[in-house]
Amino acid sequence: MTSGARIGKLEPSGLDDEQRSLYDAIAGGRRAQGRQLFRLVDDDGRLEGPFNAFLLQPRLGSALQALGASVRYDTGLDDRCREIAILAVAAHWHSDFEWYAHEAVARSAGLDDAELAAVRDGCDAVLTGREAVVARTAAALAARGDLDDAEYLEAVEVVGSAGLFELLTLVGYYATLALQLRVFRVPAPDGTDLSP
Repeated sequence: MTSGARIGKLEPSGLDDEQRSLYDAIAGGRRAQGRQLFRLVDDDGRLEGPFNAFLLQPRLGSALQALGASVRYDTGLDDRCREIAILAVAAHWHSDFEWYAHEAVARSAGLDDAELAAVRDGCDAVLTGREAVVARTAAALAARGDLDDAEYLEAVEVVGSAGLFELLTLVGYYATLALQLRVFRVPAPDGTDLSP
């Protein structure tokens, strides 16, 4: 077990057929294609982050994995806006693994230190336009689980109704992961610097 973790990482050699199918979908699926910005598996081939817990109940884990792939790759949100929203959720939940993984993706999408610090601190003044609205909307959803009328109208005006649906789904998915990571005490990998 990782220091402080409540569940041990499952060994690939000990997985049953359903678990193995899910493992293969995560470790060999869309997330594993191209340049790796964060580790999906550790040096022993065990799944990192929330994905290890998915294996505890592979049917539900498969549904979560598919939803996660969809909110990462199949929405109309551009890469910067998507990562800003994910990091707003990670910051709200103080989710070290989520921040570790998506800070790397955000940097790849062009976010700089000041922008990352602004998202982490809930200060969207450094961001402009669509990105500021996405940051405010995601932060409000993470903190309150709702939008007031002005926030709703602003979000619909900037990202549209379909974009807001995507943002709601993304925030809900990453809040679910943050909750799982917190309860199972899943840390960011050892030696990870979490300061923006």
